[in-house]
Amino acid sequence: MPSEFGQRVLDKIGDQQPLLISLLRQLVEAESPSSRPEMQRQARAVIASELQELGFVFHEPGPGEARHLYARPADRPRGKGLQLVLGHIDTVWPLGTVSQRPFTVDDNVIRGPGVFDMKGGIAQLIVALRAIRELDMEVPLTPVIFINGDEEIGSRTSGRYIRRLAAAAERAFVLEPAMGEHGFVKTERKGVGRFTITVFGKAAHAGLDPMAGASAILELSHVIQQLFAMNDPDRGVSVNVGTVDGGIQANVIAPHSKAVVDVRVPTVRDGEAISRAIHGLEPVVPGVRLQVEGGIGRPSMEATARNRALWLHAQELGSELGLDLDGARAGGGSDGNTASQYTATLDGLGPVGDGAHAEHEFLYVDRTLERAALLALLLCAPRVPGTIEGTAS
Repeated sequence: MPSEFGQRVLDKIGDQQPLLISLLRQLVEAESPSSRPEMQRQARAVIASELQELGFVFHEPGPGEARHLYARPADRPRGKGLQLVLGHIDTVWPLGTVSQRPFTVDDNVIRGPGVFDMKGGIAQLIVALRAIRELDMEVPLTPVIFINGDEEIGSRTSGRYIRRLAAAAERAFVLEPAMGEHGFVKTERKGVGRFTITVFGKAAHAGLDPMAGASAILELSHVIQQLFAMNDPDRGVSVNVGTVDGGIQANVIAPHSKAVVDVRVPTVRDGEAISRAIHGLEPVVPGVRLQVEGGIGRPSMEATARNRALWLHAQELGSELGLDLDGARAGGGSDGNTASQYTATLDGLGPVGDGAHAEHEFLYVDRTLERAALLALLLCAPRVPGTIEGTAS
């Protein structure tokens, strides 16, 4: 059962259900695909308007980076530490998807492209900040908010800002959706890497003089087998050759071929080992040359001592709300992977539902409101022992 104060927070959050739904409708209908940053302006404007009303001011992270939104309270007491809130406005869905799968509210379920991943988390943040203001809750650490527009494509332009902000913050909360309908908080995330292996061979006529050539496709077949041999399911290491191409036509010994490889690893150390192994591949076929590019783009978010300390405190706060929180490791990466390298980080604090990157994408209204209440308590939590000085286990 919730504590007396926890129930007050839940009641205040519950009163804002119409706001949550209204914000979600505006954000979902303001389509914002990663591939079209110029189309993200409307969604950013919705967020900026709400945050401005809550006393936040805005800054562009850098020249030409208008696709990202950085906000901080207009009034920040000197000497007060920082806490970072991370989210993203971009979605995997192309323009026009909302006309095919429009925003709908069916009792306790809301559907629409991007509603779960992760516009629900952004609406949740606004609701939590409003509750904090209306209940006059003290916020010991100044919240700074960074919402980027390229998370779904690897945070290519925003990563450096996330690293800088995380390094200055005492903790980071990531508004990615919870994991599965059970609503697991993401306490760990696998590291994610991408490698491109290009093989340069030598062309020759396949019928007249095949021995004069050096087949890049034959070499690639050896490389692929070596890559798949790096899989270690027991350790949680996966290496997948996702695409291959090469050659000119059937009667030519292939002068070139290429494979693109996806790697998932549970620890930073595993990522370093796999990266060395892939970059250390040597050709088998005489006369060919290998070129290996890429690496681990998002290091693993591990259960470090500081991350565990923050997670245990979140569980305590959850009990104040009558929530029995569970944590899990996610196979995908997020900006939480990056933040975790610099500060205590908790991910998957966004909506509860299902269907990230899938057509059945949805969230549960009641459980998402509960997570907004949890976020409000987390933002108002004092410094958590062990989150500053903790190191990896």
